[in-house]
Amino acid sequence: MTKLEILTYPNTFLFRPTNPVENIDGKIQDLIEDMAVTMYDAPGIGLAAIQVGHDKSLLVFDVSPKDEKRSLQVLINPKIISKEGTIISEEEGCLSVPDYRADVKRAEKILVQGYDREGKPLQIEAEGLLSLVLQHEIDHLNGVLFIDHLSSLKRQMYKRRVKKNLRKK
Repeated sequence: MTKLEILTYPNTFLFRPTNPVENIDGKIQDLIEDMAVTMYDAPGIGLAAIQVGHDKSLLVFDVSPKDEKRSLQVLINPKIISKEGTIISEEEGCLSVPDYRADVKRAEKILVQGYDREGKPLQIEAEGLLSLVLQHEIDHLNGVLFIDHLSSLKRQMYKRRVKKNLRKK
């Protein structure tokens, strides 16, 4: 198991939609393990393969409280089937958008279909934190960052700050 590098904005790879996982083989299982190590080390509660340089429709997440036993979940080729209601994801953050948090409008409840790490079909009815995490990570698989949900003014302010910091390096 290897800790992977997390790509950060403005890396253009993050804006690419991912390709479906065609075969859940040993390479995919290794990637899942490496992504888990990376997510827990970050520390994060969700991580999409695109964030670690793999254009596969795959994500890992764990929304269990920090003081409880870890419960790694894997979702392959996920699709949001339905959305219901609206909620504000307060102070949403992202491992690929470091040092920035913002309120994001998301669906309150979602229904997601995909496959587990053994290739078995799975359906998740999610609300609350799980709904927010799944929407955030599935956005990544579609080449969308959470800052893309913000007003253009807030997004431009963040982009200017990143450019300024990159010039200092």
